Amino acid sequence: MDKILEAVVMSSYPNNVKQGLVRRVIEAAKQPMDSEQCWSMLELSTKLYLTGDTKYKREIGKEVLEVYGHYHPEEFEEFFNVRFLLSLLQEGYGPLGKRSHYVLDYIQLGLQFVLESPSANSIFSLLRIEVLRKVCERPSPKQCAKISKLLTQHPQCIPTGKHQVLFCQQLIRCIGQFQCISEGEEDIMEFLEQVNKVSGLLQRIWRTQTSAILPSLKELFTIISSTEEQEAPSNALASVVQFVPLELMDGVIRNLTNDDSITDVQMMTAIGRMIDWVSWPLGKNIDKWIIALLKGLAAVKKFSILIEVTLSKIEKVFSKLLYPIVREGALCVLQYMLLSFQHSHEAFHLLLPHIPRLVASLKKEDSNSATSSLEQLAELIHCMFFRFSGFPDLYEPVLEAVKALPIPNEDRIKHLLGQNAWTSQKNELACFYPRLASKSETGKIGLINLGNTCYMNSIIQSLFMASDFRHSVLNLTEGNSQPLMTKLQWLFAFLEHSQRPAISPESFLSASWPPWFTPGAQQDCSEYLKYLLDRLHEEEKTGKRIYQKLKESSLMSQAVEHHYLNKTLIEKMFGGKMMTKIRCLKCLNVSSREEAFTDLSLAFPPPDRHMRGSTSVLPVEEIGPQFIEPPENPSQLTGSPWIQRKAPMTREPAAPPMPVETLGFQEPGEAANPLSGNASGVDAAKDPLLAFGEQACAPKDSRSVPDLINYFLSPERLTAENKYHCEKCASLQDAEKVAELTEGPHYLILTLLRFSFDPRTMKRKKILDNVSIPVVLKLPVLVTPEETEEVCHRGKDRAAPGSGFMSVVYDLCSVVVHSGISSESGHYYCYSRECTDTVPHGQPRDGAPKLAPDKQLDFEIQWYLFNDTRVSFSSFESVSNVTSFFPKDTAYVLFYRQRPGRQSCPLHEALAEAGRLHGEPSLHKDLMEAISKDNILYLQVTPAAMHRRVRSCSCPPHGPHSHPSGQQQGHVPQINPHVQIPTAP
Repeated sequence: MDKILEAVVMSSYPNNVKQGLVRRVIEAAKQPMDSEQCWSMLELSTKLYLTGDTKYKREIGKEVLEVYGHYHPEEFEEFFNVRFLLSLLQEGYGPLGKRSHYVLDYIQLGLQFVLESPSANSIFSLLRIEVLRKVCERPSPKQCAKISKLLTQHPQCIPTGKHQVLFCQQLIRCIGQFQCISEGEEDIMEFLEQVNKVSGLLQRIWRTQTSAILPSLKELFTIISSTEEQEAPSNALASVVQFVPLELMDGVIRNLTNDDSITDVQMMTAIGRMIDWVSWPLGKNIDKWIIALLKGLAAVKKFSILIEVTLSKIEKVFSKLLYPIVREGALCVLQYMLLSFQHSHEAFHLLLPHIPRLVASLKKEDSNSATSSLEQLAELIHCMFFRFSGFPDLYEPVLEAVKALPIPNEDRIKHLLGQNAWTSQKNELACFYPRLASKSETGKIGLINLGNTCYMNSIIQSLFMASDFRHSVLNLTEGNSQPLMTKLQWLFAFLEHSQRPAISPESFLSASWPPWFTPGAQQDCSEYLKYLLDRLHEEEKTGKRIYQKLKESSLMSQAVEHHYLNKTLIEKMFGGKMMTKIRCLKCLNVSSREEAFTDLSLAFPPPDRHMRGSTSVLPVEEIGPQFIEPPENPSQLTGSPWIQRKAPMTREPAAPPMPVETLGFQEPGEAANPLSGNASGVDAAKDPLLAFGEQACAPKDSRSVPDLINYFLSPERLTAENKYHCEKCASLQDAEKVAELTEGPHYLILTLLRFSFDPRTMKRKKILDNVSIPVVLKLPVLVTPEETEEVCHRGKDRAAPGSGFMSVVYDLCSVVVHSGISSESGHYYCYSRECTDTVPHGQPRDGAPKLAPDKQLDFEIQWYLFNDTRVSFSSFESVSNVTSFFPKDTAYVLFYRQRPGRQSCPLHEALAEAGRLHGEPSLHKDLMEAISKDNILYLQVTPAAMHRRVRSCSCPPHGPHSHPSGQQQGHVPQINPHVQIPTAP
């Protein structure tokens, strides 16, 4: 019968004819037959099953084997013996047996017919040994799946005892080498099915033998932590982790993170590969294990591992949000990675270019999964905006992308940030920084944040960008008996000449630290600026004069030499004077007092006070970003409140009338002249630059800087509880108080008083009103007859004698922005530009200034955004629109530079002339050598060496300047790309 069957199978008959003949042979096989015939049929069916070159032949072999197993069990048991199976497993079947993929299927098929036979136990013992040997040979995913199928159906064949642990470990080794050899959908699905069969076998074993779990996990960790040069282990290992009981998680993670035998590099490699498992499509609980390990590393303060892994893997995790099958787990991992990485903006900023595209893709997908993910992503993004404010240029596209999505409230944001931070200790992350490879393309250098010291950094950068002040500081001679000023000189010199991307101002911070400031806490930058300028001023008053060169150059007349050369550098650069006058409304007696100032603190008018067109303000002009030509009558004076106005002389052609008029005290019921609608006396419709200025600087639905100055200078009525004690009347009387500027500073500092005390909540609150900032500002300054004569000494007949107000033009050069809702929190950053003289070098000073053909217009001058270590290009448009896009980011401190011209004081002319004569400042020898040595050190350090040093640095506490959990940066070794400035002598 076996010959007949073989002839039929090998014949060329059609399959339907063959099938009929085979059916007859199989039916005949159900009848009793002798042992020899059974063996012959079993041998033929075995040959067809194992070596058949078509699926049809293998199916016939299977059917015959099943018939003989059912109807001739004794012969089948005798044929399916231990010796035969051992030969199949070790030697194969016939000449092609070793290459057959069906030996395990054949054994699985035959086992069902010998389970009750006396030889069953011997067969099981043999298979327990042989399957272990097989997995040690690292079979393919398909063969591993067949082993798993065999053992799942016949668990008696699973190795036991120590062999069982070894079997699990070797099976995990096999999974680690699995690779899908094709990208076709069917092949991928088949591969996933094979992996699930293998990992399912491990799950079955672990359920019955929990003692095998930990050794298995140890083997898995050994695989993924290996740093040898080899192919990365397969992500299929994720299928193993999903079956580890979650109740074991805490113990497993604790053992791993506290195992001293595991190096940081091994741990970093392992966690990095685990994060790659996010892309495994069918894994469950993978995200939970990844997050648990990240938390475990944070608990033992292995921050260098966390930082490296986060920065290297976060973009890959983010990309998986595009795929619904892995989106949920990827989003969980992404949330933890971002919310825990709070010492630096670096991780979040890596994602910024990708966010708009992902949001657009999720919106287009329009599924429940996409909608839910969008809402969670938007919440995450707003948390990052809150934590890392001060990057409007980077955040604007992202904000535009998520503007239609829900915004979490501040309590929710604080809750998320508070529960996920790696540490709440202020100095735990002090030695970790954003990784900077090179100096900013802007050519400017950043300042390291030493723990909530952005308030200081923004002020230092603003002072540094005040070029006249910077040059004066850099020109200081060695041994000037001004310790703080010397430290500032060193800081400025490194900011000017260092090759590093960022430097540490730690030495200057310790020297300029206001004693009442709380270490590690956010402080008010305006308060720091006042303290700093006062310290520098007082220091110079008792030390060596640093401006003797101005006196020796004889650039100033004798009439004003004594007045100006007795001033300190701070007074010369930032000092102005103000006259406060109080008039008793009963006897009309006027008392006055002049006082110096270095900044003007501008309060916000009450909400019900409409500034534009008000009848009680002292007008200040706001003009567009254009080149201003001074009028032919240089001082163009207007009247003082109590001094008779004098008409200008008319020997020269009449100048255009002053576009605004300075208003003085008013009698009750007396109306003031309205403000001029055109700030520069030019038809805006005919002047596109002016139109640009009005559009960019003064939107009608917001307040402006001139509004606040007008309010500051407007008369104040002193009545009721605020009555004035008149010395002439010897009693309290109603009075009017007015402030007048009598000397405009070279650099005008304006502080917008945004922080006020709320008596209801007993807390300070922030005024978030948008304030438009003019790039060019005209300020009314009261002048005396003597000053008028000196200012106009070359055109005395052009100016009116007597006192009056003169418009002084100021150019915006820096804006310090506060981001947040409280003065005790939030973040500071600043916009700055280099303010240069409008008058070209070599132009006659007695002629009317003309715009040089190659001179940039104000709105074309390059702006920079300074945000601690990051410096980027910006624009005046960004300055103007920052509050519109980010309502909590508001201008706080403004720096204006007085524009040179005949309306300038002689000091300003002398400074400009000195700059033309002396050019760039030269540094003294010690400072030049210190910068040169540090630059050489930095340029010699390879990126790899810097990387190793940063990763291995420890985190010592830094005393009063320790690092808070909410801020980045601190003191670093010299080999780091950020440098601590050498201590000034």
